[in-house]
Amino acid sequence: MYVADSRAAASAEPAARPPAGRRGTAIAPTVLALGSVSLITDVSSEMVTAVLPLYLVAGLGLSPLGFGLLDGVYNGFSALVRLVGGHFADRGGGRHKSVALFGYGLSALCKPLLLLAATLPTIGMVLAADRTGKGLRTAPRDALISLSSTPATRGRAFGVHRAMDTTGALLGPLAAFLILRATTDGYDAVFTVSFCVAALGVLVLLLFVPRRHGAQQVTAEDSRPAPARPTFRSALALLRRREVRRTTVCALLLGLATVSDSFIYLLLQRRLGVPDQWFALLPLGTAAAFLLLAAPLGRLADRLGSWRVFLAGHAALLAAYGLLLSSWHGSALPYAVLALHGCFYAATDGVLMAAASTAIPQELRSSGLAVVQTGQALARFVCSIGFGAAWTAWGDRTALGAATVALAAGAAVAYAFRPTAPTPAEVVPA
Repeated sequence: MYVADSRAAASAEPAARPPAGRRGTAIAPTVLALGSVSLITDVSSEMVTAVLPLYLVAGLGLSPLGFGLLDGVYNGFSALVRLVGGHFADRGGGRHKSVALFGYGLSALCKPLLLLAATLPTIGMVLAADRTGKGLRTAPRDALISLSSTPATRGRAFGVHRAMDTTGALLGPLAAFLILRATTDGYDAVFTVSFCVAALGVLVLLLFVPRRHGAQQVTAEDSRPAPARPTFRSALALLRRREVRRTTVCALLLGLATVSDSFIYLLLQRRLGVPDQWFALLPLGTAAAFLLLAAPLGRLADRLGSWRVFLAGHAALLAAYGLLLSSWHGSALPYAVLALHGCFYAATDGVLMAAASTAIPQELRSSGLAVVQTGQALARFVCSIGFGAAWTAWGDRTALGAATVALAAGAAVAYAFRPTAPTPAEVVPA
């Protein structure tokens, strides 16, 4: 178990000054390599994500409740294995690349299995295996990004990575759209091409991401005493720390009211009567806004504080819900909703990991990030199932109205309960 005496740790090994000039703000090669892997992998995964709602609802005839169950599996099942991935990545001096490689490989192998799955149980098992791979790789990947960056530049590093990741999310739906228009058995072709692209991402990870990170700065948090070999108990003990506990609780509360992307796109399709062949293009709006804003909002988080940007992102999501509930039917509605949706992700996805990294020691960085991610993912899993059930029972507008009220309440509680630690820039000595 960790010794929570930051003064002693700080005096024993003071934080190093960041390098001067451009080198102090440069993005580490490891971050850029991981960004390339995420870009390629997201092309693959977003090809599937773009067509999956329509494939399940229109193609296989699933009800909103049935889709909600599968969507919950797709977005929340990874929560069950994130702690496992983080734990094994931290053991043995850091096996971040090995665990991430296994996770990316498992997800890639699941893509062709979608060709064989045609019932709710089999599709559920394939999606569960795919999300297991995502759960195993996410915390080790984010730990590598964090450990390769200084506290004062982590927001920017995560922002650049998420921007590259989102470039793939932008290209994936476009590729799916073109394949659907060009082929007869469109869904089968999408799943096949998705597998080939995913295999390329695994190859890039294997060849270009170094096994050992090059940490650019040692902080007081990173130099606290640690056990020789991290355990599950030491990872969960991080919740005794006030900043880690508050970060996890805030992420969980807000995740309970975060309606999944697929439901947002289905709501837009119903409001606007979007033809089926154009449905795969809806995620492009979210991805474009995410791509444009991820790096700038990451830099803004470094300057103003991660939690200000994080909560502002949820305000953008609340505005998107409000537009979907309004009586406005103008031609600009989808652009406004998708832009706000992308802004939400740009202000929260990498920013949350940058904020959590500040309070988690280096030796448990992967496990600690997994704790935060697990709380958020489980909450979104519950939200997907609950939203699907509410849509089936009361209709889409009532379900979205309930989610809007829950998000507003969660944001108010998170604002009052948010961590109050100084920004990374304030931690670094002048």
